[in-house]
Amino acid sequence: MLSVFDHGPADPCPAPFNLAAHVLRRADQNAGKTALSVLGPAASEDWNYAQLKAAILGTGTGLLRAGLNPGDIVLMRLGNTVDFPIAYLGAIAVGIVPVPTSSQLTEAETAQMISDLAPAAILRDPLVACAPHPNEISVPALQAMRDLPPAAFDLGDPDRMAYVVYTSGTSGKPRAVAHAHRAIWARQMMVDGWYALRPEDRLCHAGAFNWTYTLGTGLMDPWTIGATALIPAPGTEITTLPDLLRAHRATIFAAAPGVYRKMLQRSDFPDLPELRHGLSAGEKLAHSLRAAWHDTTGTAIYEAYGMSECSTFISFSPAHPARGDALGQPQPGRRIAILGEDGPVPQGQEGTIAIHRDDPGLMLTYLNAPDEAEARLMGDWFLTGDQGAMAIDGQITYLGRDDDMMNAGGYRVSPVEVESALSQHPGITQVGAAAVEVRPDTFVIAAFYTGPEELDADALDTYVSQRLARYKQPRAYVHLPALPTGGNGKLLRRALPAYFKATPK
Repeated sequence: MLSVFDHGPADPCPAPFNLAAHVLRRADQNAGKTALSVLGPAASEDWNYAQLKAAILGTGTGLLRAGLNPGDIVLMRLGNTVDFPIAYLGAIAVGIVPVPTSSQLTEAETAQMISDLAPAAILRDPLVACAPHPNEISVPALQAMRDLPPAAFDLGDPDRMAYVVYTSGTSGKPRAVAHAHRAIWARQMMVDGWYALRPEDRLCHAGAFNWTYTLGTGLMDPWTIGATALIPAPGTEITTLPDLLRAHRATIFAAAPGVYRKMLQRSDFPDLPELRHGLSAGEKLAHSLRAAWHDTTGTAIYEAYGMSECSTFISFSPAHPARGDALGQPQPGRRIAILGEDGPVPQGQEGTIAIHRDDPGLMLTYLNAPDEAEARLMGDWFLTGDQGAMAIDGQITYLGRDDDMMNAGGYRVSPVEVESALSQHPGITQVGAAAVEVRPDTFVIAAFYTGPEELDADALDTYVSQRLARYKQPRAYVHLPALPTGGNGKLLRRALPAYFKATPK
């Protein structure tokens, strides 16, 4: 049998359609119910569904009154506050295309994005780095919009562009991933295929408001079914999260593996009687970490695999547990294959994980590299760039990347991007970047370089801090007499971790 898992086509997205309208479809019937609690050290900031909907649609009105039009692109340079999801959905509600970005990006990185996108405006917190733009809308202006009359939802073709996210491309240049309004319709496949989410759930996500993992799993998906989202306030210490989960009666917890790892360092971990299970995504979850969480809390962690181009589409759930270290199986409604050079490989054989091009969650294109998007298609399949093997029952085991992309702290980072920034340093003649394991199941980015002499690590930190977001910056630097290369002189990035002996900062 060939490695193709076909649940059959997903239910078609209705038309006309609007992503924000879909997210808020339960708001009126749950008007007084808590939609969002921002969990502070002493008290929480609560938003019910009526308040949330009014703020989002008022923001939509304000953006239109500010001169923006449906189809315009706006770059979001906002911090880790509730302003972020309200502005994001407010823009989408009226057909404006938001581009959510990490607040850690540098001015230079945003300058490239502005060049790529030609945004009509920037939604701007002055404390968040950003290249200059003639049309900036401030946080106070956004907050004032919430009291305006509600805008009407801009309904239309579900295939039209709704939002753009950036991901590291294999070329080293971040790619602008354009998604359609239908992307939210596809997320329904996660509700049973991963979350086991119910309207009565209180889902706590440990991430920041301006992380796409938080926007989707932590906010929009609970709101779509009328559940309650719990988000820790900015600056919350990870080790205090167990206390917040208990105090606020969380039933589901979502985080990247590194958060679980740090939480488990507590020796006085409290009982969590209302927690049903945890969710993990962003990087591969180690079996040992999953076991440690179960031993401590008595609950399971369910893992999901995906990418910026299609969110998550392989996972396991309470109804469909994974075997051993497998990722799980394709979610209901997905069509997944493991491909070799000539198409699907036999079951059990290694190949590239691919998703059918008709999946409603798959991106439209890369706005700044449409040819690269086309190059990732093999017939009817979109190639993820990751290797895997499919068992007879459809369960898929992850076998690593077929390129050199790094994953540190849940963020995917291109080594080419890190190398490009460091190669401009006058004391460096050649540089290579790789993820290295500093403790069991804990990886950081390290830079390996050649040059006349070893350079001061603090000075290198300062140098890259002006060129790369914090999550892209190396945590260690290794000076070598020569970098490992193949017979053709090409850098062997996969050989670099063997040279790592330094202790990261």
